[in-house]
Amino acid sequence: MSRTIILAVVIAAAGAGIYYYTTQPDPTPAEQLQSAAEDASDAVNEAAGSVTEQANEAASSIAEQASEAADQASETATDLANQAGDQVAALTNQGQDLLNSWIEDGALTLENFDYDTMIASIQESDLAQDLKTQAIQIMDDIKASPETLATKLQELRDLLSGQ
Repeated sequence: MSRTIILAVVIAAAGAGIYYYTTQPDPTPAEQLQSAAEDASDAVNEAAGSVTEQANEAASSIAEQASEAADQASETATDLANQAGDQVAALTNQGQDLLNSWIEDGALTLENFDYDTMIASIQESDLAQDLKTQAIQIMDDIKASPETLATKLQELRDLLSGQ
């Protein structure tokens, strides 16, 4: 008997569901339009949210890349400045070493001026070409006017010691 009751309840529930579904009135065109508008609005809001999120992510990524590029450029500039400073210091040391060797060897004193030895050592040095040219010009000036030795010697010291 309990099977019969359960079967009767299931049939009654199915009948009630069919009756309810078939007696529901169809939505009016205004209701259909409102429902479609709400669906479209929801879809637009979702799409806008998605686009905004993607745009924010892209902007953040671009900002990070720009920041990284700026950091790298700064590091490169610092490295280049340090290298340039090291090179200038090395050239200054070379000029000072050359000047010191002339003085130690007695090739350049107020009493002695060995033009040929100093010109040869300038040309064989690792000095920059513009420094070589300026130093040779000073040597030529001293050779042409020995009385300017003291003044030109100071000029030569300033040039070769990087002052």
